[in-house]
Amino acid sequence: MSGTAVVLGATGGIGGALLAALEGEGRWRRVIGLSRRGEPALDITEEASVAAAAAWLGREAPDLALVIVATGFLHDARFQPEKAMRQLDPAQLAHSFAVNAIGPALAMKHLLPRLRRDGPAVFAALSARVGSIGDNRLGGWWSYRASKAALNQLIRTAAVEMGRANPRAAVVALHPGTVDTGLSAPFSKAGLEVQRPEAAARRLLDVLAGIGPEQSGGFFDHQGRPVPW
Repeated sequence: MSGTAVVLGATGGIGGALLAALEGEGRWRRVIGLSRRGEPALDITEEASVAAAAAWLGREAPDLALVIVATGFLHDARFQPEKAMRQLDPAQLAHSFAVNAIGPALAMKHLLPRLRRDGPAVFAALSARVGSIGDNRLGGWWSYRASKAALNQLIRTAAVEMGRANPRAAVVALHPGTVDTGLSAPFSKAGLEVQRPEAAARRLLDVLAGIGPEQSGGFFDHQGRPVPW
């Protein structure tokens, strides 16, 4: 691939590593990272912000070939993953959906129409295996699971529409595995493979290198294996 590659959430642990890895590949005309602290500022939970960033990209990157949504929310000082139903909080549910599902949906709305049509293009969003309904055997993590499951459905739906509107484009969900970032660090268990962000980014880009229209609408882990819905 050539053209322009864009990372949304480029100041996060995985997002920053993806940005650096893309820059190091040397095969992109331009690599752009967008975040709330960048210019233009991008707040994925605010549609006006997403629309403005998309308009800016339309001027700066008419050859948009790769978009990676690397934003995500699991916990902060106020909210922690729920272990039981009694801990459900509507504010936490709303925030999780705003960041993990609605934000990427807004990115799809404003950026998918801007993907180039004269060559292959890929839109990928970082999901999570815990968002798989078929793989859920432990329960818990209600807000995170549900919002990532919603993201997966949005990805699948977008892929159907893009198959008609831009047949050379692919839309996929990716599970990056457990990465040594602030998002997952408090929940890493002994014996669990924890990747450095740089290693996780390289694996994800290797997977994306093999993504084409035939894989559009799929959900893949960091080794390229399909994840059940």
